[in-house]
Order: sequence, then structure tokens, then C-alpha cells
Amino acid sequence: MSIVRSPRGYYISPLLSRLPWLEHSFGTAIAAPSPGYRLLHQVHSAKVLEARQCGPGVEGDALITQDCGVFVGVKTADCVPLLIADPVHRAVAAVHAGWRGTLAGIAAITIARLAETYGSQPEDLTVAIGPSIGVCCFEVGPEVAIEFGGIFPERGDLLEKTRLDLREANLRQLLKAGVPGSQIDTDPPCTCCGGAEFYSWRRDRIQGQRMFAAIGVISPSAPRMR
Repeated sequence: MSIVRSPRGYYISPLLSRLPWLEHSFGTAIAAPSPGYRLLHQVHSAKVLEARQCGPGVEGDALITQDCGVFVGVKTADCVPLLIADPVHRAVAAVHAGWRGTLAGIAAITIARLAETYGSQPEDLTVAIGPSIGVCCFEVGPEVAIEFGGIFPERGDLLEKTRLDLREANLRQLLKAGVPGSQIDTDPPCTCCGGAEFYSWRRDRIQGQRMFAAIGVISPSAPRMR
């Protein structure tokens, strides 16, 4: 399934919306989640931290938590935001996957960290891929493209200027890590050609313009799966 635009102007995942114990949203240039979510100083890494480790200047690109009332978030303007939920152990994650983080495997590393910290199993996870630059607009030179050979072994054009699909790259990593395809919301809008609804670094080159995606546990008492 695809994420959908809510009446309030941000985007939500139909799959995540089925889970009554959490709230989530992918913000846009015209609608942002309610303030109060934890954020890291993002550095295009594969570093995953617990929300309790978050603080001013702390670097990383994914946050996880099991704490009720704590929202974790990421900021993007073309990079891929991933929101992840474990309905069995009631844990969530927010992931910022730019091309460097994607190459470093941040999606799979976050899944491994959820397993290590909370006992989450990949087959139980629900994931949503948020608004981000699409293959339609993400053109890169051969020095970047060739690095994706391990993710796209079928591609014969990675030694030249070409387009890459960062969403597909993260989707493949999620599937390889064991998340069922039926539990992943995909095909979000492209931030670059999607118009003024979205901020896009590739299109506008404006420092500081970012959209926010956030997820958090809101109910410790809603029925758990299993």
C-alpha cells in the first residue's frame, strides 16, 4: 500500500494506522507533526540510538524507543524517512536514510538494534516509507552509482551518470532483513517533483528547510498482538 494524505495535510501510513497504540505522521512543507519529538543531529550515518540517549548535539540517524509518550523523529528534504513499529513488543523507530546511510545499511541496522534492545522480530514489524526523492529525479554520477552495485546487482549502468531509486534500495534491505513485503507501505510522493507541498534540497538548495516524520507509543493498555 501507499501512504496517504490526511485531512490535516501531512501523510500517514494505512498499515501503521491499524495499530491503536501509536501515533505517527510524515510532515510536509505545509503541515508538520505536533512538536515535542526527539531528534538527533543527523550526519548521514548508520548510527542508531535509544531516545533516552538523545540530547543537544548527539549525532545519529535513527532513534528507537519503547517508552510511552515519547515520540522519535527525523528530518528530511529528499532523503528517505522510515517509520517502524513492532506491535508485539510495542517499540518504534524513526530512521533517516540518505544515500550514504542507505549504503551503510541503516534500515537493517535499525531492525537489528530493535531486536537486540527490545526482542523485536523482523517478521512482526510494520514499516512505512515516507515522502522522498524518487527515481524520477535522483540522478547521480558514476562515483556514487557504482557504490550501489551490491544493492542493485542487475544494473549495468552504474559506471555512468544514471538515476537511482533510494526507496527501492531501502525496501530491498528491509525485505532482506526479514520484514514481509505485505507489512511495508511503499510508493510515497516524490519530494523533488511533488511541488510546493514538499521541501527538496535537490530542487531548491535552501539550507534549513526540512520536513519532519515522527512516531511514538501513546497507549500502554491497548491489546497487544499474540
